[in-house]
Amino acid sequence: MLDCMKRSTPFTFIFVMVVFTLNAQHALVFQSDFGLKDGAVAAMKGVAFGVSPELRMFDITHEIPAYNIWEAAYRLNQSAPYWPEGTVFVSIIDPGVGSERKSVVLKTKTGHFIVTPDNGTLTLVAETLGIDEVRQIDETKNRLKGSEQSYTFHGRDVYAYTGARLAAKAISFEEVGPKVTTDVVRIPYQKAVYNNDVIRGNIPVLDIQYGNVWTNIDHGTFKKLGVKAGDRVLVQVYRDQNKVYDSEMVFGNTFADVPEGKAVCYLNSLLNFSFAVNQGNFSEQYKIYSGPDWVVLIKKIK
Repeated sequence: MLDCMKRSTPFTFIFVMVVFTLNAQHALVFQSDFGLKDGAVAAMKGVAFGVSPELRMFDITHEIPAYNIWEAAYRLNQSAPYWPEGTVFVSIIDPGVGSERKSVVLKTKTGHFIVTPDNGTLTLVAETLGIDEVRQIDETKNRLKGSEQSYTFHGRDVYAYTGARLAAKAISFEEVGPKVTTDVVRIPYQKAVYNNDVIRGNIPVLDIQYGNVWTNIDHGTFKKLGVKAGDRVLVQVYRDQNKVYDSEMVFGNTFADVPEGKAVCYLNSLLNFSFAVNQGNFSEQYKIYSGPDWVVLIKKIK
């Protein structure tokens, strides 16, 4: 092989590299609420391996809280932008498995593919990465052979199988199934909005290991308050329009900008406004959690 390459012209080498690039398979990335206590995740990866042993398979997480479609939407949106164009994501949080909800593949404007039930999981990536096209999975062609009598494990029988075939380039996007002309299902939530020196936003997720509260108030929106390190910020939290928290806290660059046990607000690793207790658990201490029904209001104390 080496002697052959030595005798090859530069044009032959370029041709070989182009062919290799065209045939290279895309990464296949899984997310679910299955956990790792049983063999469900292994079964899905076994199906994918059966499609192509050369597939490169990875995980976002399999610890999404059971049935929590909103958190699945967030984790998918948090992770997908960092993966290269062509990556195929299989996201299975599917409390309606076997029902009339659509099984779809969304192609984003950034060239990512997301294989999932259309139940709200696509809410955030549809906004941030954009929708190029959506196709409904044709289960007469894209379903694991022999699984037709199974109705409760579409993650294995439909989504892992279809995602693997797409990532391995065994099928094209057009071969997934018919084009969907209606919008994807979207979960309503409070977007980050600045008005009259007040910002409203949502608490999409917790920094779960530490109980820190992350909001969707991005750096650009937060800057409109003119807050700098050491300033005090009023933070109010509502759930279903009921106020559950109302207090001032210092804005800092790090947790150590306040004494241990004191509350601090800051910009997290995604540069979104967040708040925490230094070496404590804000969520547990104040019974504040996350989801589309949680709203946060902030304003600078002058």
